Amino acid sequence: MMIDKKANIAYSIRDIAFIALIGIFCGVIFFTTNISYNFLTAALTTIGLGPVANDLLLGLWMIAGPLGIMLTKKIGSSVLAETLGGFVEMVLGGQFGAGAIISGLTQGIGTELGFTLTGYKRFGKFNLFLSCITGTIVTFIWSYFNEGYAKYNFSFLILLFIARLVSISFFDGVLVYWINQLIEKSGIIRRS
Repeated sequence: MMIDKKANIAYSIRDIAFIALIGIFCGVIFFTTNISYNFLTAALTTIGLGPVANDLLLGLWMIAGPLGIMLTKKIGSSVLAETLGGFVEMVLGGQFGAGAIISGLTQGIGTELGFTLTGYKRFGKFNLFLSCITGTIVTFIWSYFNEGYAKYNFSFLILLFIARLVSISFFDGVLVYWINQLIEKSGIIRRS
């Protein structure tokens, strides 16, 4: 079952290693997602929906945070994994440069809030659902003020929000839950 004892801030060497591996692996995924983003943006621009590409792929760009917190069950691990992923994306030459680190920090905070709301007492479907909601809201506010979303009309903003929520719900909710289940069953992570 996915209900564990309350999370804590004390990190073991194993926790740090998991976060580092998640951040590095996901950073490579983030970097390669940039190519898909460019093609998808170009395709959607032909029908006037270019900005939707960002929201459709944002869940993939945010996967390090939920993986980090679900696998380590440590306070702050979402922020650390996501920020490290952004750093790796930047180091690999990602097109967003240092902005990937800032985005990673923002995305990690958004994910972390879902677990903060219940005091880090649960790490199951409900908290993943909450983290998808908080991640969507936090990153959408960020995009509104820092990525030019303020210039869009209300109906287009609703479309962008829904696309983002669906993407984050699939990649950071459903997919992370499945990955966590597989890892738990494999015995790679032993909880004391």
